[in-house]
Amino acid sequence: MSAKTTVDFSPAAAPLAEKLLEPALEILARYPAGRERSALLPLLHLVQTEEGFVSPTGVAFCAEILGINKAQVGAVATFYTMYKRRPTGEYLVSVCTNTLCNVLGGQEVYDQLSEHLGVGHDQTTADGKITLEHAECLAACDYAPVVTVNYDFTVDEATPESAVELVEKLRQGERPTPSRGARICSLKEMQFQLAGFADPRDGAVADGVAGAPTLRGVRLAQEHGIAVAGFDPESPITKTKPARDESALPPKTDDADKPVEAKPEGRITTVAKKAAGAVKAAAGAVADKVEERRHAGRTTDTGDVKDPEVRAAESRNPTADEPGRPEATASAEEAGVDGNEPAGDGKPAGDSTRGIVSQRSAAQEPTSNVPSVTEEEK
Repeated sequence: MSAKTTVDFSPAAAPLAEKLLEPALEILARYPAGRERSALLPLLHLVQTEEGFVSPTGVAFCAEILGINKAQVGAVATFYTMYKRRPTGEYLVSVCTNTLCNVLGGQEVYDQLSEHLGVGHDQTTADGKITLEHAECLAACDYAPVVTVNYDFTVDEATPESAVELVEKLRQGERPTPSRGARICSLKEMQFQLAGFADPRDGAVADGVAGAPTLRGVRLAQEHGIAVAGFDPESPITKTKPARDESALPPKTDDADKPVEAKPEGRITTVAKKAAGAVKAAAGAVADKVEERRHAGRTTDTGDVKDPEVRAAESRNPTADEPGRPEATASAEEAGVDGNEPAGDGKPAGDSTRGIVSQRSAAQEPTSNVPSVTEEEK
């Protein structure tokens, strides 16, 4: 879809289309022709740059520009937690309360913020500044407990006091330097980046430094003099598969009858092969046992391989003259079957165009399934 493409939007989507049509078309242009539907995720982020959440207007806009229905858009918007279905504050503060963060005090951090701000999960303060949420995992276990603002890491190894200090600065209009990561921005500015556009602020990604847990492995290697042999950190990363080292292969010989001399196996290789053999033997024994149990209790094969259900159906209706209708075997059953109306037009018997309503006339009496009994039989 090119930038010259015109789309006739409904009154529900027109207000948002006036503001977002140009960047939306730029997003669609990133995808191959006929695959524009894949742009739904960044389009939903684009909608949130304007409204701060995915509103019914945003759903209609995404549906109409992609040529899909609103139910399909809503199914995606309600699946991912990064798409908000209610107005969200300027700053989304997320506290990890998953296993490791919880053990190290994440729940206490969340509880203190909830009490201080007077809001609970997915709720926004009265001034519209802060929306609080507890997150299942923020992928920073080495910095636990961790707090993010608009999905950027802001407070590592957080405490209730440091978290409260953070939100107070945000409410006062400040944007404190994060522990690491990009510079703090508003939720709408972050949604613009998630839609696939660069942050226009000068030096927006220059704030923050790598934390000690991230550098711990490097520092341990330096302290103990551990390095990869022949590794040059300045060497470019190859984009193609390197050529095979022929020297690592066994020597070739022109004499087909002369076997290549095998290298003696080491102790570890020998033990590994023995273990592998033992595992295969145990697996074979288990498979034999399972096969034996599968055949346990089976009757002797008499040559009749016909399916029991097919055999029963043929016994009820040998000539197949009335498919789908079993032969009545008793007078009561016959009376009940005869009273059924035939089905047609893909509807169950007894249905009408207005729903499940009996087609019998008022004068027609329902047939009883119980045979009448005469006085003599009594």
